[in-house]
Amino acid sequence: MASRTTTSARLLGRGVHLIMQCRQPSSSVRKYTRSASLIREEAVDAGQPTFETHPELVAPGEIMPGITSQEFALRRQKLRQVVPPGSIVILGAATTKQMTDAVPYPYRQDADYLYFTGCQQPGGIAVIDDRSDLCMFMPEPDPEREIWDGKFAGPETAVDIFGADQAYSSRQIPEILPGMIRRAANIIYDTSCPKPLFWGLPDIQEAKQNHKVQTLQKYSHNLRWVKSPAEIQRMREAADITCQAFLQTMSVSRRYPHERVLAATVEHECRIRGAQRMSFPTVSAGGASASVIHYSRNDKQIEEGRMVLLDAGCELHGYVSDMTRTWPVSGSFSGANREVYEIVLETMKECFKLCKPGITLREIHIKSGLMLSRGLLKLGLVTDTQTLGRTFRSFNPSAVGHYLGMDVHDCAGINIDVPLQPGVVITIEPALYIPVKPNVPERLRGIGVRIEDEVLITSTGHEILTASAPKEMDEVESWLAQCA
Repeated sequence: MASRTTTSARLLGRGVHLIMQCRQPSSSVRKYTRSASLIREEAVDAGQPTFETHPELVAPGEIMPGITSQEFALRRQKLRQVVPPGSIVILGAATTKQMTDAVPYPYRQDADYLYFTGCQQPGGIAVIDDRSDLCMFMPEPDPEREIWDGKFAGPETAVDIFGADQAYSSRQIPEILPGMIRRAANIIYDTSCPKPLFWGLPDIQEAKQNHKVQTLQKYSHNLRWVKSPAEIQRMREAADITCQAFLQTMSVSRRYPHERVLAATVEHECRIRGAQRMSFPTVSAGGASASVIHYSRNDKQIEEGRMVLLDAGCELHGYVSDMTRTWPVSGSFSGANREVYEIVLETMKECFKLCKPGITLREIHIKSGLMLSRGLLKLGLVTDTQTLGRTFRSFNPSAVGHYLGMDVHDCAGINIDVPLQPGVVITIEPALYIPVKPNVPERLRGIGVRIEDEVLITSTGHEILTASAPKEMDEVESWLAQCA
């Protein structure tokens, strides 16, 4: 990879340095507004897909594929309605992270910033208060940076594309933002971020000392938790891509029983179907590796007679998928593999029956624990019912599921005791992880089974978004036989 010629060029545009740039006073304040936005005679590259540059992805009136400017405006309106009167909400774009000198990690936008603005690029700050629907501070266009990193959104783009009422250069943050902060009754931002782009402003520090700061997630997660019809459609598409990728991966597993090959296959199949990235590091765990919940080495040959656990998901235009299947690379379930798999599958089916409005994730988790505990007794892994509660975690220390949306573990601020509502998407993923230990019957050692589906809660019950990937044993065996 080519290296930049100067240190200043290398640092230019890195979000982590924005606040340093902002402290440099500007000679004048330039304000961009909707009324001042110019009519363009040619398509402008905004640094992300737009209708003008990517009509095959983005329809007229959309900021992101399938999500209109009106929906983004409605999200901001709802946010203003739920925060205390007189509050200011400050959203910071995710900062870039460096892999090594001049080589950044692939960029992924902060979910809250993306949810309320649609901007997929670093370096920006968005402000929402009772005086403005959306005020954005954006990096100024820079020809030298564009040589290295390509086009990116500036203040004018914030007005033209993202629908900001007003926009300024990010260099003007010290001149504009402090006044907005001082007149606010509460300052709301992501307090979990160690050093947001506006961290260096004295007014932020003063607001913290005066206990005027509130965390953004207590408001944003409640809004993001229930998905709109447009969001559900994006999640359907991401789930469908993942199901197709799993089918293709299962089809090669008998010929190429290697963790690396299967991981590469599922990732390739997701990307060629339109996914921007994987949702998380792929877990391709053969044999005893399946007992490591977040295993990601993916570097072993899968032994004959063993199963493989594949946990993967993709991200499509801001929304993620997450599913797991476990299957025998030989093509047929047999012996202990079949026994353990059947217990997990039956547990999953019982959990599905609870997936409806009014039920909580905790209730589903309790049901899963009861079913799996009975399975442990049946397998002979536990003989003393008095100690079952303590020993159960040795075979499954994880929850039965989580919320899903723009992040894999979405809306972590929503308690698992909150009753589910129509439009909420969860995962159901019961599992048993049997370690290789002397006190475990030899025939069961090293068997790990997890089956995971995405479940949309509906007004009448639920819909399994990942149902097209087989999980019934006869269906799995039939598909593997067809692909042999």
